[in-house]
Amino acid sequence: MSYNDFKEKWLNQYPAINDLAKKAQKRIPNVAWEYLQTGTGNEQLIKRNRDALNAIVLAPQFCKGQLQPKIKTNLFGKTYSAPFGIAPVGLTGLMWPKAELLLAETAVRCQIPYTLSTVATETPETVGERVGEMGWFQLYPPKEKQLRKLFLERAAKNGFHTLVVTADVPTPSRRERTKRAGMQMPPKITPQFIWQGITHPVWSYYTLKRGLPNLRMIADYSEFGDMMSVGKFSRDRLGGNLSWEICQELREEWKGTILLKGILHPEDALKAIHIGFDGIVVSNHGGRQFDGAPASIEVLPSIVEAVNGKTAILFDSGVRSGLDILRALKLGADFVLLGRAFMYGIAALGKYGGDHVVEILSDQLKNNMVQLGVESINALKSLK
Repeated sequence: MSYNDFKEKWLNQYPAINDLAKKAQKRIPNVAWEYLQTGTGNEQLIKRNRDALNAIVLAPQFCKGQLQPKIKTNLFGKTYSAPFGIAPVGLTGLMWPKAELLLAETAVRCQIPYTLSTVATETPETVGERVGEMGWFQLYPPKEKQLRKLFLERAAKNGFHTLVVTADVPTPSRRERTKRAGMQMPPKITPQFIWQGITHPVWSYYTLKRGLPNLRMIADYSEFGDMMSVGKFSRDRLGGNLSWEICQELREEWKGTILLKGILHPEDALKAIHIGFDGIVVSNHGGRQFDGAPASIEVLPSIVEAVNGKTAILFDSGVRSGLDILRALKLGADFVLLGRAFMYGIAALGKYGGDHVVEILSDQLKNNMVQLGVESINALKSLK
């Protein structure tokens, strides 16, 4: 079977990303849902991301005749079927078992990039053999240079050609809502967790079949490989030390395309350009790190102005529709990344859930381009 066997039915049942979110919430345990949805603090930044995107309005222009929007996008020497891709998500297997593998397959079928996280629940080896030319790798730089080198070697050896260095996690955020839901690192099998498993049998079946989620790449370097060791390793030896000096070293060490993710200030964008990064990602980590940060879309125009075409600008945080993608492109982004939307698709529909997300977003983007009277992304950007 293929996605086409489900497409018509799903387009009627789940025509929008929010429909997938509602279905996903019913299928997965509350602790997994809260981990996916949560922000930090009072979660005002999650709301600010959405409010700021919703506030962007564009005046349609009509009488343009028949329009056939073209959304194929060239980025870093590769052609993608659309101007968006799959953002990195950590502990992905908690939301749905084998999520990384399913999304890697979606990336190949749909010809969009998939970004594997350092703290994913599958390894570069298992994902790399499925993602082919569509693989990007997200790095939380280890504190030790030799360990960093091993991470980069594994990513490159398994075909990941684009490195996404995450800058906006100088320390783990508090994420109070996740704690209230019973989420612990490492995860513990509590009576509450067992009950949630019993009441979500499909999730439990596939989870037991794959094995309880573990950060499998990190486990290879931890003392015993279990979640307790992985948690200790992550706290003691992973991240929290990124500096401009390390960014310079990463640029020299990585032979492929390299991006810096988490840019919210024009000065940081210019520093990344000076070091030689091939692109930046304007992002506030989906509202999960610093509740006092601006919405990503609010700072995008000033960063675009400062960069002035010197490097590629990608955008994420709060994107839930093709209209949101259009808004980001109109304000100067070259490409858009989405994390939660794709997790909703997988958690709601399984194997072809990611394909359905691509279908929704692509169709919405094209539809809204016609509403505005443009056929190309370049024409969209030049609208007055």
